[in-house]
Amino acid sequence: MEIQRRETEIAKPYQELLERISRRYVEGQAQAVRSVNEVIITTNWEIGKYIVEYEQEGNPKAKYGAKLLETLSRDLTLLHGRGFSRSNLTYMRLFYLRFPICEKLSHKLSWSHYFELVKIDDELERSFYYQQNILENWSVPELKRQKDAGLFLRLALSKNKGEILKLSRQGQQIETSKDIIKDVYVFEFLKIPEPHNYSETDLETRLLDNLQTFLLELGKGFAFIGRQYRMMIDNIPYRVDLVFYHRILRCFVLIDLKINDVKHKDIGQMNMYMGYFAKEENYEGDNPPIGIILSKEKNELLVEYATYGMSSQLFISKYQLYLPNKEELRRIISDQLEINAE
Repeated sequence: MEIQRRETEIAKPYQELLERISRRYVEGQAQAVRSVNEVIITTNWEIGKYIVEYEQEGNPKAKYGAKLLETLSRDLTLLHGRGFSRSNLTYMRLFYLRFPICEKLSHKLSWSHYFELVKIDDELERSFYYQQNILENWSVPELKRQKDAGLFLRLALSKNKGEILKLSRQGQQIETSKDIIKDVYVFEFLKIPEPHNYSETDLETRLLDNLQTFLLELGKGFAFIGRQYRMMIDNIPYRVDLVFYHRILRCFVLIDLKINDVKHKDIGQMNMYMGYFAKEENYEGDNPPIGIILSKEKNELLVEYATYGMSSQLFISKYQLYLPNKEELRRIISDQLEINAE
């Protein structure tokens, strides 16, 4: 027993040493990745700067002309190998032009993130995705998906000029229930062809099979609680399709799925669900629940009348199974900005 006790006493400091070394090694790896990323971003920005400064001095009109990037690509590849394709040089040049102050670049983003951001021509859109990427820590595929799904355009659709400019400068700030609601949700990731017959159960199952992307579409702060959440009211069982908890707003978010028009009884039912959660499921410190009915179609007049006098926490939004027409959305938002400017 005495020998075993001494071995245990020796093992404990050794285990602590092992853990300290391991922890520092992992930290060092992370620091190295951050350092490499910072160097890559700064280097690519400076390369872009050199190209623009050369162009601004009028040199392209002399020896190389419009073939400057092509010539540079060939010569730099001979000197240094891969990484200097004409495409890469084009985006390095754009990187400098669209992010002209190097000191303000966020090193939370990788060069691959910036590579996607510089492709966005509109300054307001580009600024939004930059800020939102920092806020939500998107991966590169997530950034590409949000761009393709027109997240900024859909969020800006129902805002005035001041709100659109704020959205662009700061990203989506979540302070009230309205800040987490979209007029239209895009479920293109479900890959349901149209026309196609599917049930509400099919839709629910597909969303949960693609939960990570669904959460990305819902936005920051959503935590999944359960599906077909059971409630007993006056000895009658009811079920809400999907239940989430929003970590920032500190409240339950109830979602019901409808494959057709929303009916007035659907709105009344969601209102009842919200009442149940407020009374029976909320803990101390929880805020009133939010109810969202997601439907394929939405009769604005019926919704207006059916929600009259009801909780401002109840929302009816549409969903679509295909990517939006971003050019049409840009035109609508541009018109709105011009109207507000008058």
